[in-house]
Amino acid sequence: MAYLNKKLGIGLLMLIFSMQALKAQNNRLRDDNQIGWHAFFLNYKINQTFSVHGEFQWRRTGFITDPQQDLYRTGLNIKLHQNAVARVGYLYADTYSYGQIPLNSLGMEFPEHRMYQMLTLTNPVGLVQVSHRFMLEQRWVGSFSDKMLERPDNFVYLNRARYMARIDVPLKGKTIGNGIPYLAAYDELMIGFGKNVNQNVFDQNRIGILSGYRFSDHIRIEGGYFNQIVQLGRLVEGKNVFQGNRGYIINSYFNF
Repeated sequence: MAYLNKKLGIGLLMLIFSMQALKAQNNRLRDDNQIGWHAFFLNYKINQTFSVHGEFQWRRTGFITDPQQDLYRTGLNIKLHQNAVARVGYLYADTYSYGQIPLNSLGMEFPEHRMYQMLTLTNPVGLVQVSHRFMLEQRWVGSFSDKMLERPDNFVYLNRARYMARIDVPLKGKTIGNGIPYLAAYDELMIGFGKNVNQNVFDQNRIGILSGYRFSDHIRIEGGYFNQIVQLGRLVEGKNVFQGNRGYIINSYFNF
């Protein structure tokens, strides 16, 4: 009898967990998009401690046919240690209306201004180069009270924390040097916090699986598969909305 009661209890718990999981799925809407991201990074070395960062990202849906986002970022790098670099900077982005459920409730293109602070730590473990990137962002996101407006009449302040772990592995030799192909993989988690965070405490997760080649001390290019999961900061029909964006990414790095 005790054995039967135990089995019934386990079965009831499994049923409850299954119902909760089904309820969670039923409380979600999903919007899938095919994307292509093209990023260009410029680094200009001033001296042994300081360098200037410049960046442009051309992000598209339909792989390349439709705009998703244009992003411009600049910053000042400070070399704290051979394996530690800090950066402070500014970003401007234009985000377009894309997908079946746009980020903006009115389905409009909106601007964003952003300040950020970043710390990157690198650590070689055998043949593998391991890096950790920590970032804090202060975001001012444009919003519209009326679809007839040409410019946003309000900017919503948001905070976001980001962490990325990445590994790089040379395909020949022991280090990634000039003329060396390599493989890389990374995962980045983004968490919103503060009074205006709304629904998306979990903001995004990004996964990249890449192959790359270092042509010289000045040029490196990599590309491969990219997966982006985004939670919208608002409910639609009383449900949370998640974007599942999949496609490719190409990164081009130029150092001077």
